[in-house]
Amino acid sequence: MAAYQFNVVGYIQSPYKQKFAIPRQPGLIAEATGYLVLENEYNDEAILRGIDSFSHLWLLFVFHETADKGWSPMVRPPRLGGNARKGVFATRATFRPNPIGLSVVKLDGVERKNGKLMLKISGIDLLDGTPVIDIKPYLPYSDALPNAAGGFADAAPSTAMTVSFTETASIFCQQQIQYPDLQLFIEKVLKQDPRPSYKKQRDGEQSYGMTLYNYNIKWTVNGEHNHVTEIHQLPE
Repeated sequence: MAAYQFNVVGYIQSPYKQKFAIPRQPGLIAEATGYLVLENEYNDEAILRGIDSFSHLWLLFVFHETADKGWSPMVRPPRLGGNARKGVFATRATFRPNPIGLSVVKLDGVERKNGKLMLKISGIDLLDGTPVIDIKPYLPYSDALPNAAGGFADAAPSTAMTVSFTETASIFCQQQIQYPDLQLFIEKVLKQDPRPSYKKQRDGEQSYGMTLYNYNIKWTVNGEHNHVTEIHQLPE
């Protein structure tokens, strides 16, 4: 079989520092903002000329943290509770013959910082450090098909999860200058219920932790309620 080698055009700077808590599709959390930092070979404004006339972009990327785990012809989509098996080509699972993903993001601007050319993006579902192999403009007239069938994922996922914060955690969020929407961001992440499917069936209070940006966040889950108990800033 033919084999091809691709160059990485840039890397993602994302608030998601671990796979846990990443939304399962792009666009579900608008407050998830980050950057696509172009590699030195592509650090030229000419390569982005005209891109600012588009509101959204397609990013082709590599599932770099699972690429070495091989692939499977059948997978268990989380959307189906992890119980039903579907063909990998009928899903967006990471364990694919070629570990390539596709994500649409909102383009919020083009910036240059410390000599690096970067795209500011939002609504992302990408792990920090994700390698991007191509960037394409999103074209509403051809990419948005209102009559398309969505199979077993025909509508955006929703849960009945609610979220509350301790007074200390809420004050911590309100005092953040760099991320003024931190509390809303955390709330939306938790409303997606990032727990593995098998843990959603358990009774009683469960405790979890995650890292968003450079913050360690701890919370408990009891039934359909999340309660954020602690938020700590991690050392640089």
